[in-house]
Amino acid sequence: MKELILMKSGEIALKGLNRGSFEDLLIKNAKYRLRSLGKFRFFKAQSTLYAEPQDENIDLDEAVERLSQVFGIAALCRACVVEKDFDHICSQAKEYLAQDLLCANTFKVEAKRSDKSFPMKSPDICRELGGFLLEQFPHLQVDVHEPDVTVTVEIRDFAAYIHARQLPGAGGIPVGSSGKGALLISGGIDSPVAGYMMAKRGMQLCAVHFVSPPYTSDRAKLKVLQLLKQVSRYAMGIETFIVPFTHVQEEIRDHCPEEFFTIIMRRLMMQVAQAICEQTGALALITGESVGQVASQTVQAIACTDAVCQVPVFRPVIGMDKREIVAVANRIGTFETSILPYEDCCTVFTPRHPRTRPKLAEIQQAEQALDIPGLLQECLANVEKIWVTPGLELETEFA
Repeated sequence: MKELILMKSGEIALKGLNRGSFEDLLIKNAKYRLRSLGKFRFFKAQSTLYAEPQDENIDLDEAVERLSQVFGIAALCRACVVEKDFDHICSQAKEYLAQDLLCANTFKVEAKRSDKSFPMKSPDICRELGGFLLEQFPHLQVDVHEPDVTVTVEIRDFAAYIHARQLPGAGGIPVGSSGKGALLISGGIDSPVAGYMMAKRGMQLCAVHFVSPPYTSDRAKLKVLQLLKQVSRYAMGIETFIVPFTHVQEEIRDHCPEEFFTIIMRRLMMQVAQAICEQTGALALITGESVGQVASQTVQAIACTDAVCQVPVFRPVIGMDKREIVAVANRIGTFETSILPYEDCCTVFTPRHPRTRPKLAEIQQAEQALDIPGLLQECLANVEKIWVTPGLELETEFA
């Protein structure tokens, strides 16, 4: 029995003349996610993408799981490929869906006849196939509103396809269709969610993480790589830049007013990240800031931070509360890692009484005590690059 995976592209169908380029990028991303499983042949027709395994030993359940995390796919399923003959459709439906139907109490049949040359119309297919399955599985009853199993038959150009379990996809648009953005990731709950949300809108991600040894440990760095590994299941590979930041923070501590420490630190982080944008071709910065969540995320503080930015700053969780952010983190599998107790550099030298409504002129005056060009050059000269993928093997596992 021949099987393949059907994928419905959802939002891409609305892209008009650009639709083909979106579909091609989606296929490229799907191939990337499946490449370690074996060889697939991809083709497309009528707002549907097909992934046909070229080896009978390929794990199709794992393939479906991976494809369900590829942005641009609205829904997908495993399907049986059948000759466009009604008798064959009936016999294959009985065999292919036997386990599902034996475990169900109710069912219904849906038919989609894209190939209008097929002699039976959709209502006829539903009625005749439903009657056949009732004879083969007499314990079943028909329920057209809330059935346990929906048997779907699609009559398409190439063949007929039978399936019963359509799964939701990740939605959105293909990663890479909206350019590249640099994600400032700390290791908390918010920034991985922010990266996921921008990847869903088609942004390819690179990541920037700041470390401050000996104030932060290797486990804090490992935690961030683990988070990026989870996000990369949706965002494809993520080029990651690990930036040493100890000297910068010590210089701010020694020469700037304590109440401005966090704002000045974030402004320097933004400038480092912008330099990395120039190197990588990234067009925007992405952060996990949410208005009012902490002292550095007031409207005034955000304005002081943005004043140093020459590229757009995207904050996709800015209007979400913590409960909403945590819900997304749980869904994408980053929450449990985010709450591990390994501190990042943002918690180093936290001021006792941070200024919540800073004025830009005050911040700029305080920064005059620093050799900012020298500090930026020092950071960029010692950056470590790591390519993070879903299959990345980390040196240490968490206890």
